Amino acid sequence: MSGQVGDLSPSQEKSLAQFRVNVQDVLSALSNADDSFLLRWLRAFGTSHPLLVVIQVVKIYGANSICGHDREGGPLWYHIAGGLDVKGLFLSASKQDLLRDKFQNCELLLYQCELQTQKLGKKVEKITAIVDLEGLSLRHLWKPGVEFAPETPGEPVPPADCPRESSVPVSAPSLFAVAFNLIKSYMSKETCRKVVILGDNWKQELSKFISPDQLPVEFGGTLTDPDGNPKCITKINHGGEVPKSYHLCKQVRMQYEHTVTVGRGSSQHVENEILFPGCVLRWQFASDGGDIGFGVFLKTKMGERQRAGEMTEVLPSQRYNAHLVPEDGSLACFKAGVYVLRFDNTYSLVHSKHISYTVKVLLPDQTFMEKVEKF
Repeated sequence: MSGQVGDLSPSQEKSLAQFRVNVQDVLSALSNADDSFLLRWLRAFGTSHPLLVVIQVVKIYGANSICGHDREGGPLWYHIAGGLDVKGLFLSASKQDLLRDKFQNCELLLYQCELQTQKLGKKVEKITAIVDLEGLSLRHLWKPGVEFAPETPGEPVPPADCPRESSVPVSAPSLFAVAFNLIKSYMSKETCRKVVILGDNWKQELSKFISPDQLPVEFGGTLTDPDGNPKCITKINHGGEVPKSYHLCKQVRMQYEHTVTVGRGSSQHVENEILFPGCVLRWQFASDGGDIGFGVFLKTKMGERQRAGEMTEVLPSQRYNAHLVPEDGSLACFKAGVYVLRFDNTYSLVHSKHISYTVKVLLPDQTFMEKVEKF
């Protein structure tokens, strides 16, 4: 164990080990990330702090894993859709938390591609995603989850260096046709073309893409856990039902500075004047009465109200399930001006939404200002 941490109880050691696993993708960027450093976080927040709860629930129950390589050397990405508790995850983490997890997953896959490029002496830039649909049922077709599923790590368009992906749905039940028709309406034609659907002999077909020694026995290969488990649960996360103790709607009780009612078929604008480039705009909000659209815009004319289409869109408007889990976010403002937080309820012709929110402006640090002045 790195660092002097003193005597720990078995439960403390378990919490520390789990925390290190949960944040392993960011530890490489920290020079002082020994056990003492991690323990300060755990002791400051407590293992039940909402931030750590979110990290834990997404990692444990997200049903996503990297294990093995395809025949071209690209990393294998597993998504065990049938074991995913979609609603439980959305009740335990905000949309931004889930998107951040997708960003981290994309970074891990890029790192794996780089390692394979060095190892094989050829450029590796494609991954193969295996989507196991056994156990897919109507509970997986919950509307917020269906809308979120096609989103990629890099909203709304994946970054240029994001690895290219081929998806191979396996063990697809009859409900898959319904699910795919719902999801593909949110997907580009290019993404749809990458999906290869295998039939009843999917295990044999899968071997065309992946060598058996890179596949678990469960998927027609030869890999097992040390105890012989064919599912390779030590390498592949199969998800599972999220315990209700993780549901943030029962844990988070935030105090907001403002409230506003957004009428049916209308929107509300919250203006924030940014005087210096480099300021950071931060917000937190929750809705009552249903989901709410949210986006950030920059005014092009001062002193008068503008419609969304007349302003510069800075953060694309999306619908958030803020009635289930509070949302938070931030934006680095590289231009001075009036930034408008827009709560959008124009899509709802029946229900008004009550929004509680807090907005803060963080001033730029001195280092940033010096860089701006030099430029």
